Amino acid sequence: MYTLYGKKGSGSASVQTALEIIGAPYRIIETASWEPNEAFQDLLKLNPIGQIPTLVLPDGTALSESAAILIHLATLHPNSRLLPEHSIARAQSIRGLVFIAANCYPAITIIDFPERFCENPDEQMQARIRAGTRARLHKHWEIFADVFEAGPFLNGENIGALDLYAAVVSKWSGSRQYLQQTRASFHDTLMRIDAHAKVAPVFAQHWPAK
Repeated sequence: MYTLYGKKGSGSASVQTALEIIGAPYRIIETASWEPNEAFQDLLKLNPIGQIPTLVLPDGTALSESAAILIHLATLHPNSRLLPEHSIARAQSIRGLVFIAANCYPAITIIDFPERFCENPDEQMQARIRAGTRARLHKHWEIFADVFEAGPFLNGENIGALDLYAAVVSKWSGSRQYLQQTRASFHDTLMRIDAHAKVAPVFAQHWPAK
């Protein structure tokens, strides 16, 4: 049994979907730094930064960082094909996961919490930080779309970890709308990921249709 600390609409959606794909039993504990509850104190004992997703493995150890969790699950469950079997394709998929973790995810944090990155910023300064970071985030997604081609998924013929991570992180800060205008083919790939039989039910929990 896995235990997933997460929150609706957060990065935990990618890990939850991966657990569905591999068919592993899991339970979800809802908590987040922006909506702390009693479970948040338990999360801090496992992950002092208080980040979600944090996954407690069956042996009781904790694993954080979405990309690391997805790579671990793919390695432990090779039949799930969360990572490609071919070594070169596998390396490129891992490259894509790290690209998102290193370039896209941090930008989201700055956009959401600009006050953490500038001493005593007024509203105008926060707005400038958000605008500049959002432009940079969208540029990163353009680069990603140009480097990682789908066939038909980013993982190849089968949906995989890179698809899940890209689909979730691209939902934030206007990235989907921007990509629809600037990288229509990549946007179509993201929509195809969203509609996958294993993905759609989980994403519906996290982002209910309005």
